[in-house]
Amino acid sequence: MNLKHNPTSKSSKLRVGITMGDPSGIGAGLILKALPKLKNLADFVIIADGWVLNKIKAFGSGLPTFRLVDLNNVRRDNFSFGKVKAEYGRASIEYLDKALELVKDKAIDCLVTCPVSKEAVSLAGFKFRGHTEYLAKQTHTKDFVMLLLNKDLRIGLVTRHIPLKDVPLKINKEKILKTIFLTHKGIKEMFALTSPRMVVCGLNPHASDNGLIGGEENRHIKPVIQKLRRRLRMKLDGPLPADVAIYKATRNEYDCVIAMYHDQALIPLKLYGSDTGVNMTLGLPFVRTSPLHGTAFDIARNPDLANPNSLIEAIRLAVKCTINQKKD
Repeated sequence: MNLKHNPTSKSSKLRVGITMGDPSGIGAGLILKALPKLKNLADFVIIADGWVLNKIKAFGSGLPTFRLVDLNNVRRDNFSFGKVKAEYGRASIEYLDKALELVKDKAIDCLVTCPVSKEAVSLAGFKFRGHTEYLAKQTHTKDFVMLLLNKDLRIGLVTRHIPLKDVPLKINKEKILKTIFLTHKGIKEMFALTSPRMVVCGLNPHASDNGLIGGEENRHIKPVIQKLRRRLRMKLDGPLPADVAIYKATRNEYDCVIAMYHDQALIPLKLYGSDTGVNMTLGLPFVRTSPLHGTAFDIARNPDLANPNSLIEAIRLAVKCTINQKKD
């Protein structure tokens, strides 16, 4: 099958852009496994290298019609799946840059990004902490939030990809306030919730037991919660111990949790349903989602082993949130 000649027919559906991610990773296989399960959901625009897509032998009939934006940016000689290389990191960034052009030109309505290798991107000479930070920088978005979610949980992050030892140093009133405010705003717009119920995790064990185990809760977190409750009438509880806050959220007592650091969110999300996990960036001028896993270099050459459910959920969520956003 020659994917270069598979154009999208005219349609009134949303146009979902999907970047392949690292060409040596699982992205190509996931895309070709996911799309047959999403027929009639949207019009798809795949930003990738067509030659790499055609190397995947695990797909057959059933692919919906889609438009391929073929950057033809992967060298044919010595290509291999499952390798960390600077050239593949550079290709990953080129897919993102092209996707941003398509957003700007209104050629796509939202963006779904397949996994990249931070190591490969770094080898290519880019200062890159992740999709979230890169897309925010390229769109001149100053304030943004990483929202991680699955079928049971939505969790906004105060800090993201930083060493654990630096987390207490990065937590302050301004950062917590912005995270809560942007998450509250994003949840209302993207999920059509008029008055989201939110809870804030403490940083320390037992949310510090009122200052006995660390001072961040009393010094930074509590004053922000009190201010937002008083001024904006938010339905906002906390700081609660992270285990308590997340347990209550899984029982539908809250619509969203605010976590202080990366693994405070990722561990429960993956325990409660990694198959439905999605990474979403709030604050961008468009909806962007991503599957909640990495490049899976170990199985990239054999996509039969890959589970496309997280990508499928990311695509479905991008469509749902874009529709909700357009209603406002």
